Amino acid sequence: MPFYTLYGAPASLYTGKVRSYLRRQGIDFVEVAPGSERYLTHVVPQVGRWIIPCLETPDGTIIQDGADIIDHFEKGPGQALRTWSVYPESPALLAISHLFELFGGEGLLRPAMHYRWNFDEQNLDFLAAEFALLIPPKPDRTDEETKATFLHNSGRMRNAAVAFGVTPETAPAIEDSFVEWLDLFSAHLADHPYLLGGHPTIGDFGLIAAMWAHLYRDPAPAMLIKQRAPRVGRWVERMTTREPYLHEYGDDVSAELIDDGAIPETLLAMMRYVGEEYLGELAAHVEVANRWLGEHPEIEPGTNGLDDPAARGLTKERGLAGGGLAQFEWRGQQIETSVMPYRFWLMQRLHDDLGQASAAEQQRVGDVFQAGGAAVILGLRTLRRVERAGHLEVWGPEQDLSA
Repeated sequence: MPFYTLYGAPASLYTGKVRSYLRRQGIDFVEVAPGSERYLTHVVPQVGRWIIPCLETPDGTIIQDGADIIDHFEKGPGQALRTWSVYPESPALLAISHLFELFGGEGLLRPAMHYRWNFDEQNLDFLAAEFALLIPPKPDRTDEETKATFLHNSGRMRNAAVAFGVTPETAPAIEDSFVEWLDLFSAHLADHPYLLGGHPTIGDFGLIAAMWAHLYRDPAPAMLIKQRAPRVGRWVERMTTREPYLHEYGDDVSAELIDDGAIPETLLAMMRYVGEEYLGELAAHVEVANRWLGEHPEIEPGTNGLDDPAARGLTKERGLAGGGLAQFEWRGQQIETSVMPYRFWLMQRLHDDLGQASAAEQQRVGDVFQAGGAAVILGLRTLRRVERAGHLEVWGPEQDLSA
């Protein structure tokens, strides 16, 4: 196979992160649906479960997970193929970028799921056609069978939305929150074509996941973005094509990132939003996980500690109170969401890179995150590290919570 093969789908949030990266870096690839024979017979047996995105390299290696796929080109064998590094050299900008990578893929799940599954009049026909692409080809499949499969799959996704805090009670707050996000992001994009200035960083690629697959392609939120925040819509379009479309920023747009000594107020405002809207939830997740880990020191490193080794969220196994849900206050309401160790792994990427910085640089990062209302994330740690092994999130060794 002389090129890279991306197994994913247009409607997939996490595929959007990888596809955007490959396109913007000019890396040749073909995208194959996860209903294809090769995915089902070659990829799934290697990964051990049906999950996207997966990337098959020219030598047949399978990489699963968006961050791991990107790092194949950033830090691994595919490094010569990328045009620039999406990891800023500045520790402060790198930490900010990691913050938005985490928020984009995880913190925007609530509006992504709400706007996809609670606007059937606008979305349902579109989604039925999109999800049909995920079904393995079958020449004699009837329209009724296709519809039944979609209703089954969409029913599972509607149930999953509840685990992200999407309920009739939270719906108005979700919409208010998303409009606020659009306004803040749009204000920042008035002067900066990307999150940190003149070219995309890992933070942009984290944000594009939900912003493209759910919120710009699905009809209901797409109309909202185009009417309320057209600058955000143009950022989405820039992130999903090789052409930059920077005309609104003048004829001589610098590719340089912003000065880490002069963080724009618009970016600090976006960080404060993340701090208010998401980091309380993340802290609640860490608290639940640490309580559970403390009660079960017998969990073997290299496992998730659950009966199902492929489970991605904590469950009520081993006596986990609340069935693996964390309760917290959000916009004046008490809500609960599923505890997902994958989020801790993304958070560790910020911590690990910050740990390589000098004491002075770490102090600078702390000052910026304090000004941006996001300093809490710098002190969040799980009792044990989260590692990825065999395409799964597993518990690693204990770590110093005071680091």
